[in-house]
Amino acid sequence: MMGWGYGMGWFGMIIMAAFWVAVVVGIVFLIRWLVLSTRASGHKAHAEDSALEILKKRYARGEINKEEFEEKKRDLKV
Repeated sequence: MMGWGYGMGWFGMIIMAAFWVAVVVGIVFLIRWLVLSTRASGHKAHAEDSALEILKKRYARGEINKEEFEEKKRDLKV
């Protein structure tokens, strides 16, 4: 008389457990993706630039003039 048998039963518990497992797995993958994407962006590209590439970028941005560019290029012996 207390309503036994009208609850979720085993099927409902299995569905609920699967839902929470999916939520936890989703959070783990989200954190992993965020960590890997921040690690891959920016830092690696700047570390691999050669001195000449940095010099060319500075010249292109207008930080140095043509004479300074040529002088620094000679200093690099390129």
